[in-house]
Amino acid sequence: MRSPAVIVDACRSPVGLRHGALSGWHPVDLAGAVLDALARRTGIDPATVDEVVLGCATLVGDQGCNPARSAVLAAGWPESVPATTLDRQGASSLQAVAVAAQAIAAGSCDVVVAGGVEVSTTTPAGAWVEPGS
Repeated sequence: MRSPAVIVDACRSPVGLRHGALSGWHPVDLAGAVLDALARRTGIDPATVDEVVLGCATLVGDQGCNPARSAVLAAGWPESVPATTLDRQGASSLQAVAVAAQAIAAGSCDVVVAGGVEVSTTTPAGAWVEPGS
């Protein structure tokens, strides 16, 4: 029997403009602050989180590698909490939520945190475009 996936809470950072008030924030620190706030608001023990899935449309520069994993550590969550970052361009965060729901429905996870991270100031415009394309 499939487990229903439910959204327990939603938490996000403020929205800012490129080179605006949030431009000094590193993407990992911003995502880590959101994870920390989510844990405090819900009262969930981060050690009970089976997976963190974050979407990021521009995995270059400060957002390169696996910002979801780095955000888990920046939030002070246990090293045992796995995290993955995925890229589906404009639908990365939505895809992260879909992956989380699928993991719960399949019974492979009970608690999944899904969302996205993007700080446009730290990402060169057009960084994902191949030269000459």
